[in-house]
Order: sequence, then structure tokens, then C-alpha cells
Amino acid sequence: MSSLTSIQRLRSSASAQRRFSIGVRLIIAIILIVFSLFPILWVISASFNPTGSLATQTLIPKNAGLGNYRELLNSGEIPFWTWFGNSIKISTITSVIALAITTAAAYAFSRFRFRGRQTMLKGILLINAFPALLALVATFLMISQFGDISPIIGLNSHVSLVLVYLGTAMGINIWLMKGFLDTIPREIDEAARVEGASDWQIFVQLILPLLRPILIVIGILNYITTYGEFVLARVLLKTTEQFTLMVGLQIFTQAQFQQRWGVFAAGALIGALPIMIIYLALQDQIVGGLTQGAVKG
Repeated sequence: MSSLTSIQRLRSSASAQRRFSIGVRLIIAIILIVFSLFPILWVISASFNPTGSLATQTLIPKNAGLGNYRELLNSGEIPFWTWFGNSIKISTITSVIALAITTAAAYAFSRFRFRGRQTMLKGILLINAFPALLALVATFLMISQFGDISPIIGLNSHVSLVLVYLGTAMGINIWLMKGFLDTIPREIDEAARVEGASDWQIFVQLILPLLRPILIVIGILNYITTYGEFVLARVLLKTTEQFTLMVGLQIFTQAQFQQRWGVFAAGALIGALPIMIIYLALQDQIVGGLTQGAVKG
């Protein structure tokens, strides 16, 4: 009888511990969700606030309306669609070119053996260990001097901005792509060579289709990083018509545009839509590509 009572007490104690553990996890999860969602809710609320001031901002604004959105999209003073189009164009071009160069470089590092291979890989990793901001002044001076030779690769040019983005985007992506390529059996290459296929045919017809998950991941990461980048674009672009969305919205909040945070919040929300759509549409491929690429390095 006493042993049965002891078993019941143990079961009751274990059940209480499980309930307590679940309760603690639930509380922590709720706190994290509120902490993550509150800034987003605050921006959404500000976009509907007709006062345009953060001093009187509340989570549920009084007299909420769409006035900020109408002013943003219809006002000739704010070239919102120009900024939006510039960001889309620069991000797309950078992502496509970076993806092509990254794939070719990672294939060479993964499949070929040549002198200096390990040194180059370590050098790429070492260079990416330093923040790009450390080279900001050197980048500005270099692009400024290039502009003396050809304005298309000088300051206030989307071409020069894309070139700078390409230089900062490929390092870690080459390692990520190489890790994925190392998981693809080399027997595929050897069998194709027996059939008389060249390295280019093996790469394009056999290897490239297998890289679809990691191609999607790297393409999306490049796109999002470039789309949201501010510092380099702010330094290299000078005129309003050339601004990206992030730079344009920041300029919009300076002294000459006081008390218009509602319009700024509306622009930030509309600008975030492409990234949200990409994440929602391709979230399974993002997770799959990252986990498969981490299997072997």
C-alpha cells in the first residue's frame, strides 16, 4: 500500500513539474511574441495616425484614416515610386549577378584542386570577418576617382552601387554554396566524364539543377540584404531621383519634413511588402536550403 502511495506521489509530482514547465515556456513565448510584434504594431498605428507626430502616438490612434497613404502615393513632392523602383532594380540586378558569380566560384572551389585553393578560401573568410563599414571611406574615394574616368561607375550611379554590393555579397555565400556542393556525390561527375561530358556540361546539366534549394536561399539573402542596405547607398547616391527607398525615406524624415512620421511609417510598411511576400512564398525552400548546406563543409 505504501509503495502504491509513493508511486502516485511521484506521478503527481512529475505531472506538476510538467505543468509548471509548460506554463513557464508559454509565458516566455508570449513575452517574446509581444516583444517582437509591438514595434510592428506601433509602425502600423503610426501609418494611420493623422497627426503625423510621434509625441502623441498611441497604439490605437484617434481619427485613424488613410490620409498618410494618399499623401505618400499621390503627392508630387515625394517620388515614392521612383525610390521603390530603384530599390527593386538594384536588388534584382545585384542578386542575379552575385548568384551567377558565387555559383561558378563555389563549383571551382568544391570540385577542382589547384594551387592556392585553401589560401583563397581562408582569405575570403578572413575578409568577410571585417565589417564593410571599415572600408567606407576607401570605397567612396575609389568610386569618386572612377567617376573621373567614366561617370557611369562614379558617384550617384546605380552601376557603381551594384559593383560595390557585389564585392560585399559573395564571400560568405561562396562558403555556403561550397558546403552544399560538397554534399553532392562526386560519382555524378565521374559517371558523366565517362560518357564524354565536359566540365561545363556537368555543371550546367547535372549539378546546377541539384543546387536549386541553395540557389533560392542565396538569391533571397542577397536580395533582402541589398534591398534594406542604407549606409553605402546614402554615401554613393546624391540626387533624389537616384535614391533607393531606404535612403529616400530617411531623407524624408529630416528637418524639412518635420511632423510627418505618419507618411514615413506608411512608406516603410509598403516598402516591406516585397520582403514579406518573398518570405511567405519561399519559406520552405529557405529552411531546406540552409539545413542541407550545413550538413558538410
